[in-house]
Amino acid sequence: MVELSNEKMVDMFKTMLKIRHFELRVKELVLKGSIRGGVHLYLGEEAVATGVCACLKKDDYITSTHRGHGHCIAKGGDISRMMAEILGKETGYCKGKGGSMHIADIDIGILGANGIVGGGLPISVGAAFSCKKRKTHQVVVSFFGDGASNQGSFHESLNMASVWKLPVVYVCENNQYAVSTHVSKSTSVKDVSIRASSYGIEGRSVDGNDVLTVYNTAKELIDIARQGKGPSLLECKTYRWEGHYVGDPMAYRCKEDVDKQKSENDPIVRFEGYMVNQKIVPASEIEQIKKETIDLVDKAEKFAHESKVLPVEKVTEDIFA
Repeated sequence: MVELSNEKMVDMFKTMLKIRHFELRVKELVLKGSIRGGVHLYLGEEAVATGVCACLKKDDYITSTHRGHGHCIAKGGDISRMMAEILGKETGYCKGKGGSMHIADIDIGILGANGIVGGGLPISVGAAFSCKKRKTHQVVVSFFGDGASNQGSFHESLNMASVWKLPVVYVCENNQYAVSTHVSKSTSVKDVSIRASSYGIEGRSVDGNDVLTVYNTAKELIDIARQGKGPSLLECKTYRWEGHYVGDPMAYRCKEDVDKQKSENDPIVRFEGYMVNQKIVPASEIEQIKKETIDLVDKAEKFAHESKVLPVEKVTEDIFA
């Protein structure tokens, strides 16, 4: 187990809270009608992005998914620019043209969220090939869901990364549902990580709601990749609190199951309890951190609302054929 400083753990807790409150605010704004278009929330999965990205350097890369807000925040994304993007404002990451599913920040290694299921997997192969060719010792992390593990892009990407021994860690966020289909009805293996053996690479499955377990396992696999020893597959078993998108009636699962996950397996509550019990941070400081996090989200929302919508004449800028 990796020895973590109290400061590092507090930073991870802050990241998880920032993801949680950002997503809660986005949900609120969608329901109010302030945000248009599809939005897919990361609520309940905060430990995965936080634990993995806490192991990465600023110049390491990530590829993301349609459910990518948490990845962006954990990698160091600016939540004011994120909120502005989601609200369609010109101060957003993509000047309001990409919206929720296409946020990117190349300066900090975010190669972009992707509306295509499994779309980030082949991109990670190219990025990792570049890292190896340039001998930079950078690592790529490719986030994807359990549904994407059944796509051809998953198998093709892992195979190529293994053949070329690329510095990439594939992180499957198994949140139990691919849109409305439970993983047990769509996936032939109990653990997605078992599929790593088909490509001669390391595969691990962990409790995706335990941020320290995620961190420790990801750190080991990322270090292996950075040393030039090739790719790996990390499956983080977690749970998606919300529907596939905001407004999804979730007729495919019962409310009792969702409520049980929220009350008994909340990754933030679990980590908070650990830190208080281990005397890493007093309960009073926890409350102050929560207040400061909500203040940050308030400022991000204010920034987004006060920003201008992109003028019509600039809509076709930044488009390349």
